[in-house]
Amino acid sequence: MPSESQIPIASAPAARRFASRLALFYGAVFALIGSHLPFFPMWLKAVGIEASWIGIIAAVPAVTRFTVLPFVTSLAERRRALRGAMIVTAFMTTLGFSVVGTQHWPIPVFLAYVVTASMWTPMVPLTDAYALHGVARYGLKYGPLRLWGSAAFVAGALLCGLLADVVAAAHLIWVIVAMAALGAMISLGLQPLGSSKPPLLAQHGATALLREPGFLAIIAASALIQGSHAAYYTFASITWQLSGLGGLTIAGLWALGVVAEIVVFALSPRFTLQPSVLVVIGALSAVARWLITAQDPPVAVLAVVQLAHGLSFGLTQVGTMGLLVRHVPVHVMARGQGYLAACGGIVASSASILSGVVYARHGQGVYYVMAAMAVLGAAVMWSARHYLAFSSEVETGSREENVSKKIGPRY
Repeated sequence: MPSESQIPIASAPAARRFASRLALFYGAVFALIGSHLPFFPMWLKAVGIEASWIGIIAAVPAVTRFTVLPFVTSLAERRRALRGAMIVTAFMTTLGFSVVGTQHWPIPVFLAYVVTASMWTPMVPLTDAYALHGVARYGLKYGPLRLWGSAAFVAGALLCGLLADVVAAAHLIWVIVAMAALGAMISLGLQPLGSSKPPLLAQHGATALLREPGFLAIIAASALIQGSHAAYYTFASITWQLSGLGGLTIAGLWALGVVAEIVVFALSPRFTLQPSVLVVIGALSAVARWLITAQDPPVAVLAVVQLAHGLSFGLTQVGTMGLLVRHVPVHVMARGQGYLAACGGIVASSASILSGVVYARHGQGVYYVMAAMAVLGAAVMWSARHYLAFSSEVETGSREENVSKKIGPRY
């Protein structure tokens, strides 16, 4: 990564256009996630899908992250067609959700959702890669661009929550389709990027990552801790609805978690602890969060517990990104992110399927399983902390400093 003075800066108007259009697209992408994550399981239940099938269907995006996603992002990178891939995946995602909405039986829904998720899950990695190209070309900051996605997630969840109180749950899928269509239209306004030749050593360096114990510890710990959110992502809205909470209240609970996450990302440049310690703190916060959630607490306690999302998810992600910056060479950072996504997808999909089976039999008891996953993630990171601290000392400081300046906190 070149230093600040070496980055080619284009004209200010061009940089503003790039930033504003990318911020809009980030917003649309995460508004779709914000409407999908809380309410897609509610739609599945409303059309008669059983809990075990809901767990299987909810696992599909996680599976595509370690199967289809690496192929799509690699193909776009080889062809240097990030913008084109973003447009294609955005329109195919809209079409896919439209088809899903017409199905009401488990197997057709599952099959349609597999195709949809295959196009949908690469959108965020493609957008991140596109953003980092723009950061280098225009001298922009990554963090302010990405935070629009977090804000849009909250807006999408709240909007869907308002509609859930006036629209039948069986029709919520069309709100999700509308969000996807908005992103597809906005994608047409994204600016083309200049082509660049990939580093010759990238492939070799990327393969070597999988032989590094420190890197394997990073992605394993992250996958376990973030994967422990599987039951929450899949069954929280269903449980809250069965407890008598309205759609707006449910959306508000989701929004509280994301607001806490945004605060953590905003404050993260001031953190002085080692990234590995941040990950351990995030893991232990997840353990406490899931143990409390398993008790089926009242809504006032739930609101407080939701604020822990800033630690269980946000702090874990900040620590993980800090570790990757220190231990992954810049020229293979994208591939390192791919391995992280693949490992996370394997764990998350397995946890989602398992949570469906456990929830069907034990209800809120599923969160004890999630707490055990977070404990294991903390143990992996704690056992590797000394190795990671030592290996970071032998890295060259300039690379880490420059990457940190340009990327900022991400999740």
